[in-house]
Amino acid sequence: MGLNIVSNNVARARGKYPSRPSIANFETLAAYEQHLPDIQDLGNNSSNTFLTASKPYFMVVDTQSEESPLLGDANSSGLLCRNGVPQLWMIPRVGAAMYSFAFLGLFTATIGVMLQPLIHHYSLSDVQVSLVFIVGPAGYIMAAQLNNQVHWKLGQRGMAVLAPTCHTIGVLIIATHPPFPIVLLGFAIGAFGSGFLDGSLCAWAATVHNANTVTGMMQGSFSVGAALGPFLAGKVLPAWNGHWYDWYYVLAIASILELCLLFLVFRNETADKYRGQAQDEETLSRHIFHHRATWLVAVYLLAYCGIETAISGWMVTFMIRSRNATPHFASISSTVFWGGMAAGRFTLGIVTDKLGVGRANIVYFVITLAVQVVFAFVRNDVACIILLGSIGFFMGPMFACGIVQVTRLLPRELHVAAISFGASAGQFGAALLPFGIGACIQAMGINMFPVAIVSLSFLTFLSWLPLL
Repeated sequence: MGLNIVSNNVARARGKYPSRPSIANFETLAAYEQHLPDIQDLGNNSSNTFLTASKPYFMVVDTQSEESPLLGDANSSGLLCRNGVPQLWMIPRVGAAMYSFAFLGLFTATIGVMLQPLIHHYSLSDVQVSLVFIVGPAGYIMAAQLNNQVHWKLGQRGMAVLAPTCHTIGVLIIATHPPFPIVLLGFAIGAFGSGFLDGSLCAWAATVHNANTVTGMMQGSFSVGAALGPFLAGKVLPAWNGHWYDWYYVLAIASILELCLLFLVFRNETADKYRGQAQDEETLSRHIFHHRATWLVAVYLLAYCGIETAISGWMVTFMIRSRNATPHFASISSTVFWGGMAAGRFTLGIVTDKLGVGRANIVYFVITLAVQVVFAFVRNDVACIILLGSIGFFMGPMFACGIVQVTRLLPRELHVAAISFGASAGQFGAALLPFGIGACIQAMGINMFPVAIVSLSFLTFLSWLPLL
């Protein structure tokens, strides 16, 4: 288990590897381990060296190789670990990413709590208020399609400024409670910033050595924000005699802090650095569609994000109308669902690593479907809350599984473009499915909600199988 300093100028290595070998040259750790004896024999006297070790692994960093990741310099490519201890310089980036995703959770999950206040304030029908589910993902999709170009022109530093700025502008528009069409514009601008942020940070997290762990921490932070949001907006704010739109002033303050944090940790990730490590963005964008995995993960994320948003968006209304819950208790149901999501994303990463992404996600789906069927027939309020938390817990890792899986199936230089495309598909699902469920609820009644969720979850499970 000793540390070896490996040279880059040994003829035998040049014959076997096109450039200095790193873990990025291999599909899996198992493949890397198979070649490890050859790498370790290379020598120990070069000025451009990188680290290797037998288990527990170090992240192998090639400071000059073309295999360096697109987001950040070579040293920012992975969470270098020794016995699970991260390097100090990586912690601020992970922390800032977690805070940003927590903000996304606060912004996204409170839409469900705001449906009833919006209906009453603007005298809207169920279909009309469902437009909130359309305009937000529309802004997200537009941003995700521009994500690679923004990195090419401005670098990741540009994303760190542009995304929080859009968040701030969007929530301030909503906070002024203008006419409903302008409110929709505010949701769209906020989601426009989320589209930049989500694709960029997900692609960055998926390239680190502990991808499942870091991605799970980010998604878990999203769930923490999503769990706190309905409670704060639905319980705390009314207790202080605040109006529904006052919540968005709180989000404006949070988004300004997000801007400061992201710019601080990514300020050195310039466009020149990104362009020096990437191919032309048009070539990259064109190449992602040649890979079957791009389309498969897009279908999967479309279905998954649609279900997640539908549960979050309509659960409060379902609990009030079908289960006769009080508005306070209904907002707690949303908090418990997202709390379960957070717990699952923080804790089930270990299970995912043990079982493998494909097998673990199958287990999560089977359990989720079983609990959803039970939820459809249970009418006790406390039991419903427990079941909702369980559904959130086992759905928690599903998004991260999709992101990690696509990075294993595609070349590294395609990660940003492919993940942005997949995230766009997810947001299309997040717009289409909740809106469709809203139309079904208006036509056939609120009791169609659990039936629709079980059906869509099963279709999502089927969409995962081709990715294995």
